[in-house]
Amino acid sequence: MRLAVLRGRAQLVAPAGLVDVEKASAGMFPADLQAVLERWEEFTEAAPGFSLDDATPNVPASALDAPVGRPRQIVAIGLNYSEHAAEGGFEVPTELPTVFTKFASSITGPEGQVVLPGKAVDWEVELVVTVGRTARNVPAVDAWSHVAGLSVGQDLSERDDQFVGNPAQFSLGKSHAGFAPIGPHLVTLDEVPDPDDLRLTCTLNGTVVQDARTREMVYDVPVLFERLSKILTLYPGDLIFTGTPAGVGLGRTPPEYLKAGDVLESWIEGVGTLRQELVAP
Repeated sequence: MRLAVLRGRAQLVAPAGLVDVEKASAGMFPADLQAVLERWEEFTEAAPGFSLDDATPNVPASALDAPVGRPRQIVAIGLNYSEHAAEGGFEVPTELPTVFTKFASSITGPEGQVVLPGKAVDWEVELVVTVGRTARNVPAVDAWSHVAGLSVGQDLSERDDQFVGNPAQFSLGKSHAGFAPIGPHLVTLDEVPDPDDLRLTCTLNGTVVQDARTREMVYDVPVLFERLSKILTLYPGDLIFTGTPAGVGLGRTPPEYLKAGDVLESWIEGVGTLRQELVAP
């Protein structure tokens, strides 16, 4: 199952187009996808019986909102691919994952323009996990049962802001407007070939700059759930940005950053594609 959000309303992605969840369920579930996630198990049981007759065809990705727009928490993981840690001159974390947040005001849809707030904006393609069941002290073996679905994400980062101060603080530099594109859909696990091993790529103006597989994570999704839920309570609709592989601009010699007119495309196997155009202020 794939879910999208169009003009604030939850949609089922059907062969004929988008089907409004509230209408398809005859009012059993609301139009607010965040509210649907609070009833995720009930929703997934009922969804096969929904009517898909009244579909809106040919809706472009540029018209879609982010599939999850109001998470209570966004947990973002740093240094979760060893080659990415190495390109930044960092050691791989060995006791706990490196964690920061992206503030919810940075969330945007799967296609559109992002205004460059500085001269050191970098790209980071990531698998984004949406929580579907409250998770507290969840063992890794049970983690996937707490996941509603997957999306493509970009952890756009203004590196000058990210590393200002001593110690540096990541979250503000990663939370400018438009710095958390997500989408195009919320994709349930049965739609992907293997949720533990998905290819992810990022292209800049048509040139591949990142290409890896999620099996290369230092802390895979089940282990992230186990480690995080020992400390945090994860709630339905929370987002986990699971980290980016090697190939970011900061790791190049000299560093390379995004400029006005650049087009960034982020893709994950079985999940979908994001497309952002960078524009001047």
